Amino acid sequence: MAVTRLDNVGIVVQDLDAAIAFFKELGLALEGRAPIEGEWAGRITGLPGQRVEIAVMRTPDGHGRLELSRFLAPAVAADHRRAPVNALGYLRVMFAVDDLDATLGRLRPHGMELVGSVVDYANVYRLCYIRGPEGILLGLAQELGDGA
Repeated sequence: MAVTRLDNVGIVVQDLDAAIAFFKELGLALEGRAPIEGEWAGRITGLPGQRVEIAVMRTPDGHGRLELSRFLAPAVAADHRRAPVNALGYLRVMFAVDDLDATLGRLRPHGMELVGSVVDYANVYRLCYIRGPEGILLGLAQELGDGA
């Protein structure tokens, strides 16, 4: 077996504190925060001299994690945060939520923007895309149960 589980998804941000607050409001817990630097780190990423501050956020089920990174050096090379949903590469991270309307209400004060609209899919899911801190694209899905 080559892969045993997904360890984390990484997202680069400018304002680490705002991103942490947003994902806490979404229901993730801060697992840890640390500076990352040194020759070993640059060998992994191919960025010699990198200095990064990271925060690891864990999903409530304990199985998923986001690694939020704020690069201090080198400078950020490109900005894809406002790319449309059909752009090549990273699309979005989708989170399951218990109550989509309540979740959207809690996230609005943290700068959340609805991308399109909330839709019902076959009476099975309520779905939407949102932009979170700094325009990060996320999906939210509320399972409606047995189609009732």
